[in-house]
Order: sequence, then C-alpha cells, then structure tokens
Amino acid sequence: MNNSIALQVEKVSKSYKLKNDKSLLALDSVTFDVKQGEIFGLLGPNGAGKSTLINILAGTVIKSEGTINVWGFDLDLNPRQVRASLGVVPQEVNVDPFFTPKQLLEIQAGLYGVAKKDRITDKILELTSLTDKANVYMRSLSGGMRRRLLVAKAMVHQPPILILDEPTAGVDVDLRQKLLENIKELNRQGVTIILTTHYLQEAEELCGRIAIINHGKIVALDKTENLLSEIHLKKIKFKIKNFKNIGEKLDENLVIEYLKTNEISIKYDKTVTGVEDIISKIKEKGLEIEDIMTEDADLEDVFIKLTNNK
Repeated sequence: MNNSIALQVEKVSKSYKLKNDKSLLALDSVTFDVKQGEIFGLLGPNGAGKSTLINILAGTVIKSEGTINVWGFDLDLNPRQVRASLGVVPQEVNVDPFFTPKQLLEIQAGLYGVAKKDRITDKILELTSLTDKANVYMRSLSGGMRRRLLVAKAMVHQPPILILDEPTAGVDVDLRQKLLENIKELNRQGVTIILTTHYLQEAEELCGRIAIINHGKIVALDKTENLLSEIHLKKIKFKIKNFKNIGEKLDENLVIEYLKTNEISIKYDKTVTGVEDIISKIKEKGLEIEDIMTEDADLEDVFIKLTNNK
C-alpha cells in the first residue's frame, strides 16, 4: 500500500455559541491522518463529534481552528479541490422516488460538472451491485439498495476518498454483509475509505486503523489489531437457584454485579480467567447455577477500557 497521506487533520476544533454567552466545544484539537488506500475507522458514541468532523470535511460546517489537507489541498485555500477529492455518504437515506438509479447518477454527475464523455455511471452501478436495478424507479428499491445508491451518488465525480457515515445503520444482517463486501471491493479498486460506525465488529472486519473520539477528543488511535488486543473483556451472566449475596468480588479480578433477584453478572478478562474457573468459584460460594449466558464486551466497555472512564 502506498503510504502517502490522503487526508491530514491537524488540531481541528469546533465550538458552537449557545444562549447566554456559553459555548459548546464539539471538537477539541483533533489530529489524525489517513493514508492513501486504507480503510480508516472513526468510532465514538453519539455526540462524540464524529458528525461535526464529517460535516466540516463536507463543507457544511466551518471549523473554528486547525488545518485540514486533502490530497495536498488546504480546505481553507482550495475548498473546491477538496470537495472534488471527497465523496460523502450521509446517514440519512434521502433519494427522489421519481428517478431511476441511472437517472439520479447522471443528474448528480451533471451537478458536479462531469462531462458526458467522462461519466462512468454504468461502472459505478456495477461496483455498487445495482446494475440490474439501473432503470427501476426508486420507490421499488429496498433499504439496502438505497444505501448502496447513496454510495454510488458519492462516486460520480470519481473522488479518491469516500467518507461513509454509519453506512449500515438500521439494515438487517444480510444487507449489512452485502454493504461490507461493497466497501471492501471499492477499497480494492483503490478508493481510500473513512468509515464511521457504532459496530465494533464492522471496524474489526474492515479497518486497518481506528481512531476513537469521545467528548470531541481523539482518545485512541492505533492499528485495529493493537486496539483490540487490549480489549479482552467478556461478560457472563448466571441465573441462580438459591440466590444470596456473596459479596462484591469472587476474587481480586472478578467483580460481581447483582442484576435481578436471581441473576448476577461478572466481567472477566478472557486472557486471565476461564469460564470453568468462574463456575467453580461460584459453586464454592454455595450457589446453585440454573443457567449461564456469555457475551463479548460491547462498544461501551471498549470506551471504558480505552478512555479510563471508570
């Protein structure tokens, strides 16, 4: 992979003026870069600042401080070239029901000033798996197809960078998988992709590097494998027959959370403790286990781990 920088964000801040002379700092000196040809993940809880950053890149929000370079173009000095280098796929699925995908892409290409001879409408439809729906009216497209069409719209001017804002939000498992395959294929074709998502599994599958943003600040930035290697948390829930309070901890590493009147939950590090060990310790306390449920740590646990918000 070519290691030249596709996008450079340096000390970017954004504050909004509120009533009674107060202000809200949505982004606080955010710095990161995206390498040419990579899929870069931008993760964070709601309100963390992801959308503000994307809107700044898209040109719909003006930053308060800092510099942004896209393909060597400064956002302040060369906004037109920056917009030409970026394709932004929004969260909201908003397409005109009276056009077909092919017509919509042709109109979009016209808006970007792409000459008819330079348009690649059919290739984009093929890349986004919409060729067989090219001439079907929008109202008959499924939700997943409409999402793919948003990706197609963002590609009409052949931008080298695509920003996908929660591309799989609200779609079922099958559609999500198809969209993820689409994203991988676009990347194989040489498109640099910036992906925001709530789903850690998606980021794990797609992204070479991840930045985690929280309260407007980058709190972690590393290769995906390095970040995930820090996160070994799993949860296990026990339904107990002869329920009683057995204290706050099973041992120094295993904290007990009391849920319902007959359930307890324990978080554990899978590299340190095994399930069998936990079960035997619970039995040693004189409890009879009726049922066991295990699950991986969720994204919230990841944020707690990485941001030390204990």
